[in-house]
Amino acid sequence: MKLPDTAPRRIANIHTADYRPFAYADGVTLGDTILQLDEGKALGEGFHVYRMPPGMRTRRHRHNGHEQFLILEGELHESDGTVLRAGDMVFYRDGTIHDSFTPTGCLLAVHIVSGETTLD
Repeated sequence: MKLPDTAPRRIANIHTADYRPFAYADGVTLGDTILQLDEGKALGEGFHVYRMPPGMRTRRHRHNGHEQFLILEGELHESDGTVLRAGDMVFYRDGTIHDSFTPTGCLLAVHIVSGETTLD
């Protein structure tokens, strides 16, 4: 069911919706995409679904606010060696520095307070 953009509610299916490419503040893109219904937030802020293709590594970054995410599909390897799989829920505190890699591709439900600062 699709409602007009003027409706008080927006609905999207995470398996069939069109995702938007994610671009870092400096314009770099790595193939990751985002499904975000709240257009009042910058892409990648607030609540969204985030898809990483197989073999992708995020840029090293610092969180500017807390981040929480739930792995819905796939596997994510964190820079400290931790391997996260479907069903794992993660909380990162403001100021955390890390990067992530997915050998298989992954899909995450994410809530992030504000944009990240890339460090590379």
